Amino acid sequence: MTSYSSPFSGDSILPADVSLVELTIAVSTQLQWPINGDPDLTAVGRITEVTASAGSLSVYLPPANQASKGQDILFRNVGANTFTVKDYAGTNTVISIAAGESKYVYIKTNATEQGTWSNVAFGTGTSSADAATLEGYGLEAITTTLNLTTLVTTFSGTYTAVAADRTKLFVWTGGAGTLNLTAAATLGDGWFIKVRNEGTGLLTIDCAGADTLNGSATVGLQTGDSLHLHCSGTTFYSVGLGRNTQFNFSQLVKQVSTGTYTLTDSEASNTLLKFTSSGNLAGNVTIIVPPTIQVMYVNNATTSPAAYTVTISVGTGGTTVALIPAQQAILVNDSYNIVNAAP
Repeated sequence: MTSYSSPFSGDSILPADVSLVELTIAVSTQLQWPINGDPDLTAVGRITEVTASAGSLSVYLPPANQASKGQDILFRNVGANTFTVKDYAGTNTVISIAAGESKYVYIKTNATEQGTWSNVAFGTGTSSADAATLEGYGLEAITTTLNLTTLVTTFSGTYTAVAADRTKLFVWTGGAGTLNLTAAATLGDGWFIKVRNEGTGLLTIDCAGADTLNGSATVGLQTGDSLHLHCSGTTFYSVGLGRNTQFNFSQLVKQVSTGTYTLTDSEASNTLLKFTSSGNLAGNVTIIVPPTIQVMYVNNATTSPAAYTVTISVGTGGTTVALIPAQQAILVNDSYNIVNAAP
């Protein structure tokens, strides 16, 4: 790069615009705009050819707020080592340039020293797109290629799936809950997600407005169920709705006396629930079961001259069933109510 001498001081000065800079770096280097005219700093050219003598080196762009939007630099790596181009503070990587590659960068916003920089890949000999720049929903840039990706999101409270959730796998971990869908017309044809119920209760997938999933406004996923959910732009369809085929047919024997007992998920997973007492009950008993859709065979094997009862409840304010001593019943838990299947 050519420099000139000031007729007043004799010091070297730089031209306001440098067309070509051939730069060799052995350490990460801060660049400046040529107009600043500081000979102790490294000026950047409209075309800047860089040779990095070692790997993992960076060049830091000049302050974005000292130039106008659209100010551009073409970097060309003429060395054997990859180097990175970072913003003025060195906080964000704008682009990584491998040996033989050329990348064109320009200022998008210039409100701060760091600013926002965009880039275009000139490639090696022919023009090519930069994978990271093309990365969108459901895509991940791995080196120079775009690859499909599925991000896993666990949730335990009501959530609404939106356009940015494309390709995600939603795993439900709560009790009874709801996954709402944004309108099919908004999501558009081709949008899809995956859903799995790993929780303890029914997960309801609820469509917006008049939309339907497989022809229904809502679809319930039991614990262990999963599906691929696809949008056509007007409605939703599921593919591979997997049903849990593992059923426990075992017995829980639990001794009670009086008051409220909350069954664990493991206890409530038994199909046969038998409640006993050591002697007579001391008062009414309430059994709280998880909000999981299931059929329960319940045996109140307690004794109570005072006619104390054992009441089965989900604890949500729904209906309950009270059994007197020595009474047996087949009960249905719909995750909110307890219903006697054979009253």
